[in-house]
Order: sequence, then C-alpha cells, then structure tokens
Amino acid sequence: TLPEAGLEMSFTENTLSNVPDFKRGIDHWCIHAGGRAVVDGVVKNLKLLPRHAEPSRHALFKYGNTSSSSIWYELDYVRHKANQRRGQRVLQVAFGSGFKCNSAVWLCLQAEDSPFAPL
Repeated sequence: TLPEAGLEMSFTENTLSNVPDFKRGIDHWCIHAGGRAVVDGVVKNLKLLPRHAEPSRHALFKYGNTSSSSIWYELDYVRHKANQRRGQRVLQVAFGSGFKCNSAVWLCLQAEDSPFAPL
C-alpha cells in the first residue's frame, strides 16, 4: 500500500484549481449517462452549467443507463433540440470499467433544419 511504501497522498482545495475551463472551447456536452451520480460528478468537477448536462439527463430519463452508447442518444438530442450551428463543437465523453475514459470532439460542418423544430 502507499503508506507502507512511504508514500503519502493529500488533496487540498487547490488540487482541482488547474482544471481548464472546457466551456470556452466546447458548445455542447454529451456526458456518459451511466447514472445520475456520473453526470452530477462531471458537472460538478468541470464546473459546468445545468444546460450543459441537459442532453445527458434527457438520455438517462428517456432510455435509462445504456452504458457508453448513451453518448450517441445525447448527440442526437444535440442535433435536433439544442440549436446546433455551423462551427460549434460537441464533446462526447464516456467511461468504462476501471480507469477507462474516452472522448471525442465533433465539429459541426453544416447545421440542418431539425425535423423536430417547432413550426
């Protein structure tokens, strides 16, 4: 264990102070909807606004925990409900077992009129 090896870990309030402000370069978020605690944890630690988690919360409510495939339901939500525009970026982030985490950033090249848009 760490203490037996003479190593000590400590975290202070400033530990997370070097987390970049991803909101500056990302317009829409698709957070793995593996459960409410997963979404809440990402929102809290990245200091996101409630609207950033809307696609994830919608997917969790509508489809439940579909594992990492939830990010595709969320991307569909962004495409059809979040007024995505040309040049905007979408971050998809999914978690697996252990320390697995994958992410992708998509750039909107052409915004299409949504078939779900109000008339």
